[in-house]
Amino acid sequence: MSSLDARLGVLRGTTPPIPHNARTLAALTANPSCDRRSLLDAAGIDKDALAAHLDLPRPLRKSQLALDYGLAFERKVAAQGGTPLVPLLRQALGLTLPEVSYEDVNSVGSDDDKSPLKLRRARTRSLILSAAHRRSERPRTLIDHPVLRLTVAGHHAYLEPDVIAFQHDGNFHIVEIKSFPVIHGQADSTKVAAALTQAAAYVLALRELLASDGLPPGHVSDTVILVNPRNFSHQPTATLVNAYQQIKSLSRHLGRLRRLPELLDKVPPETTFDLAPGPDRKSTRPRGELVAALATVRARYTPGCRHHCDLAFHCRNEARNQSRIEALGTAVRDDLAGIDTVATALALTDGHLHPSRDQRDITQALRHAQRIHADLGTSTA
Repeated sequence: MSSLDARLGVLRGTTPPIPHNARTLAALTANPSCDRRSLLDAAGIDKDALAAHLDLPRPLRKSQLALDYGLAFERKVAAQGGTPLVPLLRQALGLTLPEVSYEDVNSVGSDDDKSPLKLRRARTRSLILSAAHRRSERPRTLIDHPVLRLTVAGHHAYLEPDVIAFQHDGNFHIVEIKSFPVIHGQADSTKVAAALTQAAAYVLALRELLASDGLPPGHVSDTVILVNPRNFSHQPTATLVNAYQQIKSLSRHLGRLRRLPELLDKVPPETTFDLAPGPDRKSTRPRGELVAALATVRARYTPGCRHHCDLAFHCRNEARNQSRIEALGTAVRDDLAGIDTVATALALTDGHLHPSRDQRDITQALRHAQRIHADLGTSTA
């Protein structure tokens, strides 16, 4: 075990690590400047368990009804050997009839249940490399339920895209099946961005697979195929969407995880987020100790954290208690860049604090806003 693994193990404590998936990797891009999130994710710490122990509200999650609907739509699209999907891909990618074949690795080596991830990953790797090297007489246009592997902070994360499509000109495309609708050619932009960020993890994993066999990573397209319900029906439609920005962003944030030693050097060596579960698996860690441990790692709260991080409400309370600017929202934080706390902003405004060179423009704007506020108060009196 490396010294880095040992340090991360101390942070994690007695609980086994939570493996990364496409959703957790996508969440890395939501708040890349948060050291606390970076360390917790790198160590594989169960943030939901920490939040439960601290009695915090959780981010809103999909209802079971929505999850069931999404699963039913995915099954419909991939049913009968991908039959409903084939004409969509033919139209989107310009495939001809002889170039369509189908392989489902979901049950390789098993008659009933899903086979182990490593076995399915090995089968996926074999199919992909066979197609990439043109070893097969039938190009594998559709590989259903594939398993890819991505290196994250020196460890392997196993990822499961919906489908990998192989085009006749040698490029691979990731196919993501999503249950949110495309209405009159338009889909919810926030949901599309989230889907593309998840797909970016699959693109990087597939490029890593090709590179490991000496093949150009460029054979994996930046273009992702989104399959969604059309309008208000259950009929699927396929859309080509460029995910270059999401791929670039996720790649950059994965690179940031390589600076973990630098982050760990800022944390006291004895710091741990272990919940010390007892024989009944319930946590015995005093809440005050856990709060103190979290305080040793710098967080960067934004209101958007409430949608994707289990510890968002703890960090929000912490930011408010410290009168930090980010508790007021990203717009205020960006407008007051260079000012960390509300107290500093007020002191600059009323003249109790002399601005530094970098703070002069902001201070001038704050004082101008104060004069407008005072004038408005006078006019309404």
